[in-house]
Amino acid sequence: FLPQVDSANAGRVLASDAAVFLKKSGLTDLVLGKIWDLADTDGKGILNKQEFFVALRLVACAQNGLDVSLNSLNLPVPPPRFTDTSSPLLLSGTASNDLPWAVKPEDKAKYDAIFDSLNPVNGLLSGDKVKPVLLNSKLPVDILGRVWELSDIDRDGMLDRDEFAVAMFLVYCALEKEPVPMSLPAALVPPSKRKPLSVPGAMPLIPSSTSTKESHQSLPPVGILAAKTPLTQ
Repeated sequence: FLPQVDSANAGRVLASDAAVFLKKSGLTDLVLGKIWDLADTDGKGILNKQEFFVALRLVACAQNGLDVSLNSLNLPVPPPRFTDTSSPLLLSGTASNDLPWAVKPEDKAKYDAIFDSLNPVNGLLSGDKVKPVLLNSKLPVDILGRVWELSDIDRDGMLDRDEFAVAMFLVYCALEKEPVPMSLPAALVPPSKRKPLSVPGAMPLIPSSTSTKESHQSLPPVGILAAKTPLTQ
């Protein structure tokens, strides 16, 4: 990655050049700002080679749902992904399809048992059926909202077996005090959902933009429901 941002080959990266490059990671400005602050240890606005590699490592951590902190630097993560196709380490559609799913088989079996106990219809659970399970975790409402957004991958307002496993995985991560990512890491996308990555907008489940709007409203704000939903699940 370094030659792309260090065109003068000076062994250092300016903040302006790094910002343009790091934005290709798809992370939010807030997260990227935190990454820069951790990497630019003396606040010079310039990263040397070592500090730049720290920044890349933190990008990879953030993309895989890990905490953006120096403690995460030693954890095993796949290489960071950037949208620049000239990058040699870019995970193309085919490569990301080969990523092992972050949900382990033994955990998937547990999540499937919960899924089946909720009486899915045609292999799908509505928001109303998933809600009590999410609320039962006692997690903050905004976190649960993000869990729903990330796990309803095809935006149809329902969760299938794999999407439900993603929701449960994120809930358990949050209960372990791990941050819920702002966007779904590639390793968490179920293998069954990875096929049409290269064709944006090719989602046969959504015939028109109006149904997309409806799907967002299919799970009412969790705060309103918290009072009404008995947490017996």
